[in-house]
Amino acid sequence: MEIGIARETKEGERRVALGPAQARVLARDGHDVRVERGAGLGIGATDDEYAAAGARIVGADEAWASELLVKVKEILPAELDQVRAGPVVFGYQHLAGAPGMTRELAARRASAIAFELVRDARGQFPLLAPMSCLAGRMAVDAAARHFGKAPARVLVLGGGHAGVAAAAAARDAGAHVWLLTRSAATRDAAERALGSTVECGYAVSEAIEQHALEADLVVGAVFIPGTPTPRLLPRALVARMRRGAMIADISIDAGGVAETSRPTTHAEPTFVAEGVVHYCVPNIPAADPAASTRALGEALLPFVRRIAGRGFEAAFASDAALAAGLVLWRGRACHERIAREAGLPYTYPFAVPNP
Repeated sequence: MEIGIARETKEGERRVALGPAQARVLARDGHDVRVERGAGLGIGATDDEYAAAGARIVGADEAWASELLVKVKEILPAELDQVRAGPVVFGYQHLAGAPGMTRELAARRASAIAFELVRDARGQFPLLAPMSCLAGRMAVDAAARHFGKAPARVLVLGGGHAGVAAAAAARDAGAHVWLLTRSAATRDAAERALGSTVECGYAVSEAIEQHALEADLVVGAVFIPGTPTPRLLPRALVARMRRGAMIADISIDAGGVAETSRPTTHAEPTFVAEGVVHYCVPNIPAADPAASTRALGEALLPFVRRIAGRGFEAAFASDAALAAGLVLWRGRACHERIAREAGLPYTYPFAVPNP
């Protein structure tokens, strides 16, 4: 199979979906690995290293024309001219909360698999988890850099990988930490992971309000697959928070937990709204591109090998994890919630595998 590795164009994005080590495995499998020129420079991997691994160094057009294109971040408006019927784009798609982009990609007859929706038999998200853990820790680090010291009182909204990682980082830095989540199962799992040093409870409006008003830092780490993030922090509540407090909104890719949140960049990571500092960088792990690429590449490689070895139809029909990640196929919307949000008919073109 033709496997393209794209060079990321999002501001501040220095990761690459697969490094030379993964490219070598795919080339040894007999696949035509095409690396867009300069794709690995952000992690210090040169074109010569990819070539030595058995890949071909190509321009953007040839990389994007591959049967399977892997990239880290979502398809950007500036990249739409590269999208065509045929190639399948495998990356973080972040189409929840972006119905206009969903409709645009569908009109271009695009095919896309979303890293963030690939879900294994245990209900886990193997391609989201490593980046979520990094983002959780790094959001707390960003707050400490801003304050010049570790925040003393931290509220974490969400008990998934990002939320637990953020709570652990804040606790280890000496903070009093509250973690609020929506379900008993998630709360119990967070309690087991964090121990009694973090107060875990339910994300009901009363608890959110109480702790948000006390906190120096609120971390938004809510993730609902294929659905925009619920706005748990309305503007009126943000306006009552401590002056100079911070919201680190890891959930910004799906809209964010705060009504006042909007995406920022690594170049300009914060802004102030209602007297509260907002840190809303959608690609936080890009600040440590080498470590992020290693973690993502190791998680991604088995899925790429599965697709390349079996072909798309057989891979989707036999692998429930990959089937869960398919969001578009030849312009047809294959994820029910994303289709509904975009006003498109939902269809799944392959046999649905057993979970």
